[in-house]
Amino acid sequence: MSAELPEYFFRVRENGAMVFRIDTENRQNRIEMDQIAVVNVKNGDVKAHGQTDLSDVDRAAIDDWLNKRRRQLADREVDDILRTVDRLNLTAAWAQQKASPEELNAVSDALLLAMHDLRSVLVRKKSDQLRKDAAE
Repeated sequence: MSAELPEYFFRVRENGAMVFRIDTENRQNRIEMDQIAVVNVKNGDVKAHGQTDLSDVDRAAIDDWLNKRRRQLADREVDDILRTVDRLNLTAAWAQQKASPEELNAVSDALLLAMHDLRSVLVRKKSDQLRKDAAE
């Protein structure tokens, strides 16, 4: 662990984080983590924990973390989609080269329906965007 700890620790949860203030200035030189807030990433809601009054410094640190977290999650989402493209390509190679008739039978309907649904969504979105661009 590095000699200098950050002032805040964000324990990530499914929809945000619990925010802790780090304190090492105590008699036992122990790391103490006092929960000061809960953050919701989706709606940006910040709720102070218990009787805690969030200072401007606390709020600025939370807002900074929230902005970075949202960017990180957006980047991950795009990366997940690109990985899905890779998986689809690998699936096509598997189906063509390795899959047995029984294996193909086990996955074909689900894959075809999922791909049809995805194609429908993508075509509709692309068409809407082209219409919007033409209208502008």
